[in-house]
Amino acid sequence: MQIGPYRIEPNVVLAPMAGVTDKPFRQLCKRLGAGLAMSEMTISDPRFWQTEKSLRRMDHDGEPAPVGVQIAGTEPTMLADAARYNVDHGAQIIDINMGCPAKKVCNAWAGSALMQDEALVARILDAVVRAVDVPVTLKIRTGWCTEHRNAPTIARIAEDAGIAALAVHGRTRDQHYTGTAEYDTIAAIKAALSIPVLANGDIDSPEKALAVLRHTGVDAVMVGRAAQGRPWIFREIAHFLATGTHLPPPTLTEIRDILLDHLEALHAFYGEASGVRIARKHLGWYAKDRPENAAFRSVVNRAETAAMQLALTRDYFDALAAGDTGRSLAA
Repeated sequence: MQIGPYRIEPNVVLAPMAGVTDKPFRQLCKRLGAGLAMSEMTISDPRFWQTEKSLRRMDHDGEPAPVGVQIAGTEPTMLADAARYNVDHGAQIIDINMGCPAKKVCNAWAGSALMQDEALVARILDAVVRAVDVPVTLKIRTGWCTEHRNAPTIARIAEDAGIAALAVHGRTRDQHYTGTAEYDTIAAIKAALSIPVLANGDIDSPEKALAVLRHTGVDAVMVGRAAQGRPWIFREIAHFLATGTHLPPPTLTEIRDILLDHLEALHAFYGEASGVRIARKHLGWYAKDRPENAAFRSVVNRAETAAMQLALTRDYFDALAAGDTGRSLAA
């Protein structure tokens, strides 16, 4: 898949997720096979650009290209200024958020709420595309509600405005993340456009990725929640798409090393106190839906320091491996 001057290979992309796709997680997913990793959304209001949270979200030092940054807001001029500001601070692709279903975002008339006002969508896209000389992409849902799936109309507006690629989550805003994603709307959008289209929603296995690509004809798949606690899903999907065969699941030792590297990156990025706290949710995701979940979490959540968190995690995986070296937490 080509986005402006950037060849996205493999065509498996990490979806932007608030509170999840920080720099440590983006770097990890890219290392484990993601062709592109979008940042969590950055607010367009300049009053908040110098806050500690915003400065971290705009930190792309050492991040492999292309650096994709998602911006969120409502006012075209403000979003254009935000795009320029982020390009000046390292963004190589600007993504506009019109897909977030969160109430606090939609109540501010941002995220997926914007899909209710197609004229405003057109003004926003035109302003941002004109503001920067890097590719601008857009992420949307199939519509605001199930009775009004206007994503095909928004998609045509996007292409006319010069949007370089479009990602579509196969749910309406009122569905949030409930039910199942549908891909017929995405297939219709792909058939009508000449720009790259990415399919998002419920892509949680190599087989599902292939099925969605075949059903929709899209150029790439975008993986979100399925990557939480399973960042190696990108290489699994990429390998399956390329060869039709499955990679062996990661061993306990490999998962331990991936997790320890991730913890160290979080501690370094956020500082010890915040890093230890933020790491807990990632530790929970690594253990989610596995028999060891409760025991693992009860062990690692005792940690109050970075050294203790690393030691407890390392010791726990080493004990598991010693007890049954053929076992994998990825199973």
